Amino acid sequence: MKILIVLTYYLPHTSGLTIYAERLAKALVSRGHTVTVLTSQFEKLLAENEILDGVNIVRVPVLFRISKGVIMPKFGYLATKLALEHDVIQLHLPQFDAAGVALRGRLFRKPTIITYHCDLRMPSGFIAWTANKAVLLMNELAALFAHRIVTYTRDYAENSAYLKRYTRKLRVALPPVELPEATATVVENFRLEHNPANHWPVIGMAARFATEKGVEVLLNAMPKVLEEFPNALVQFAGPYKNIIGEEVYFERLSTKIQAYEKSGNWKFVGVLKPEQMSAYYPNLDVLVIPSLNSTEAFGLVQIEAMMNGIPCVASDLPGVRQPIKMHQMGIIIPIGDSEALADALIKILRDPTRFRYNYEAIKQKYLPEIVAEEYEKLFASISEDLSHS
Repeated sequence: MKILIVLTYYLPHTSGLTIYAERLAKALVSRGHTVTVLTSQFEKLLAENEILDGVNIVRVPVLFRISKGVIMPKFGYLATKLALEHDVIQLHLPQFDAAGVALRGRLFRKPTIITYHCDLRMPSGFIAWTANKAVLLMNELAALFAHRIVTYTRDYAENSAYLKRYTRKLRVALPPVELPEATATVVENFRLEHNPANHWPVIGMAARFATEKGVEVLLNAMPKVLEEFPNALVQFAGPYKNIIGEEVYFERLSTKIQAYEKSGNWKFVGVLKPEQMSAYYPNLDVLVIPSLNSTEAFGLVQIEAMMNGIPCVASDLPGVRQPIKMHQMGIIIPIGDSEALADALIKILRDPTRFRYNYEAIKQKYLPEIVAEEYEKLFASISEDLSHS
């Protein structure tokens, strides 16, 4: 099967959406399919065409940006060409260009599946507001044209104004999650590089430094945590400098962060490759996901942490609360509640064994090959429906 995957940002951009798309694309290739990713050339130094891990990547030049969105005049032509050349189409939403691609799928009778990752919320301002409305409209049209919509959990779907309108098309599938194995030496070398003073406990946060991630919730919880554990260290993994649309947010929190950096209680470890993430998690004592709104729909990093035996504290958001509910490895807190976050961290750190689970069993539920097989079944069922229509 020739599969076309379409999303606005792909590697080397790092987000839960791009990680999901990459894992699924590679799993589909490993199962014998031909996979092409159509995405934006969001940095001019990126190649317009290249093959990574067997996945053919086609990047469309960007003329200009509107907030986090990109305008790509050549996109329509390439979308038409590739849609005709492929057997099926998978779209990752939110995405401004999804409606046009889904329409092509409908017109060309190509089975088309949307994977809906989260709701979209742009930064404040009239231009961002206008862009947000435009993307929401395109998402609605994409849903009308697509044959199926995949979401991570029933919990998120039941609480999403967007997804509730398309229950007939909705299917639930857990996301693909995997990490390479890290040896004890690699794990120790990571500690020596990023925590040479052997601070304890180590609190992890793995995310883009973005408004919806709730970094300030963790920052405001730190004084109470440090009263109990004065040697605690936060290790923030992920991009944090010059994040498109988040510069003001970073600047607003930078003074407080710098104070914790100076005291040795905060460290940015940067963007980590998968093999580095495998060493990152075993060096943690707990992971936090203090997200603030429905732009977060699950939190793949929770599963990555749990696979390494690390408990989590997560916001009581639809979808985001599900990993802890399903696997009993952590505490759910009210959204934006720094006091509750501090209390949850202290509770876990005082008795971490209470939050352990059979994390080998967790790994099996999220294997990319299992997720890829679910998509194969969906494409096959759509193809069968189209052949009888």
